[in-house]
Amino acid sequence: MDTMKAAVLAEPGRFEVKDVPLPQVGPGDALIKVERCGICGTDIHIFNGHYAADKLPLVPGHEFAGTVATVGSDVSHLSVGAKVIADINIGCGHCYYCRRNEILNCAEMQQVGITRDGAFAEYVSVPARLVIPAPESAGFELLALVEPVACVVRAARKAGVSFGQSVVILGAGPIGNLHIQMMRLVGAAPIIVVELSEERAAMARAAGADVVITDPAAVGATVREWTGGRGADVVIESVGLPALYKQAFELIRPGGHVAAFGLTGPDDTVAVNILDTILRENSIKGSVAGMGEDMHDALTLLSHGRFKVDAFTSAAYPLASIQDAFDSLAARPGDLKTQIVI
Repeated sequence: MDTMKAAVLAEPGRFEVKDVPLPQVGPGDALIKVERCGICGTDIHIFNGHYAADKLPLVPGHEFAGTVATVGSDVSHLSVGAKVIADINIGCGHCYYCRRNEILNCAEMQQVGITRDGAFAEYVSVPARLVIPAPESAGFELLALVEPVACVVRAARKAGVSFGQSVVILGAGPIGNLHIQMMRLVGAAPIIVVELSEERAAMARAAGADVVITDPAAVGATVREWTGGRGADVVIESVGLPALYKQAFELIRPGGHVAAFGLTGPDDTVAVNILDTILRENSIKGSVAGMGEDMHDALTLLSHGRFKVDAFTSAAYPLASIQDAFDSLAARPGDLKTQIVI
């Protein structure tokens, strides 16, 4: 077999499902037969032409699970047919940043489905060192959630949230919902969510939010009410709008922390009062992708039922209908995740 079916994003907004060459498998690589691949917010940005547009045409898709189809000549730790997931962040493996598990800062960094062809295809090739064996009892629909859960695992680590700290989450879309569940796991309290969609607000409550604010005019007063008048210890921006980042700085307490997660446009900026930041000892940390041990921890948490996933696994489209899947996303707010069945 020399070719496979793949969904190629030919230009913003237009997929072509067609036969493409089978990925090359080097001595240290593994070829994964893809079973499921979720649609990520990053995929939507790529689809809309707002991110990685210079990489098109591209096969997107990085939230995937499958089985090992074949391995390179130097690979001995993986078995053909084994159920697996993979870390999508490919660094050189030996630089300062790779040693510190800060792979996104590696000068040679690539990402499966973002800067190189990904998993909206029958097969995907990745370095075997990044392939993670999964429990045979876990379904592919669950395993395809490991990568997004790894992202919130890392965000929680970067934010340094500890027991009893107040957290505001701006946006309760797919990743916002996972942030809510992650904050419950690390002991944050109260968890305050700002979400304008009534449907997703209800889902945020079901996910474990202590209070959900749907009225934009009530955000500041409600946050102060629930935090003893101080403001939140941590605010997580999970949408990617400059206006919400500005609001995030307004909602933290003196000494508070903004967790920057939502992707904005490449030229978007937010004015920060430097003196105020210094005197209040405020801080901001960015985080966007889970990698390394984040992936293993996410797999463990999902395998042991620590996340409510029904709203993330109910919507599935075949590869041939990927255009319909993307085109209909905005009309399906109740589907927190859509997965492509390969």
